[in-house]
Formats: sequence, C-alpha cells, structure tokens
Amino acid sequence: MPKAKKKVAVRKASSGVLTSLWGLIVWLVGILVALAVGFGMIGKNGVSILSIMYIPDVVTVTAGWFVVILTVLGVLLKIIDKVSK
Repeated sequence: MPKAKKKVAVRKASSGVLTSLWGLIVWLVGILVALAVGFGMIGKNGVSILSIMYIPDVVTVTAGWFVVILTVLGVLLKIIDKVSK
C-alpha cells in the first residue's frame, strides 16, 4: 500500500510541472497576440492597419497604444510578482 501512495505523489508532482509549463506557454502566446493586435491597431505613421468599422482611426490608434502599454505593464508586474515570492 505505501508504494501506491508514492506513485501517486510522483504523478501529482509531474502534473504540477506540466500545468506550470502549459500556463507559461499560454501566457507567452497571449502576450504575443496582444502585442500583434496592439501594433496592428497602431499601424505605421498613425494609420491603423487593423481598423474597426465606424470608429475613427485616432480612436483605434489610441486603443492600440493602450493594449501595448497595458500588455508590457502586465508582463513587468508578473515578473515582479514571481521574483518577490
């Protein structure tokens, strides 16, 4: 019986590592997608590549900057949180 408990503990530990790895992958993909959308909304020379119908470009570009800035801020806060633990 004690051997079965040890195997369960090993499975739980490896499951935790896989869960953490999966969380990291999803987090990184989310950052990349957010930055791609944000920079697409900003565009070049203030002209949005990703436009939204009936919304002026100045609003879309401003929203794009908010996306980029908040994404970078979120990354920095997450790194600070991990380092402080």
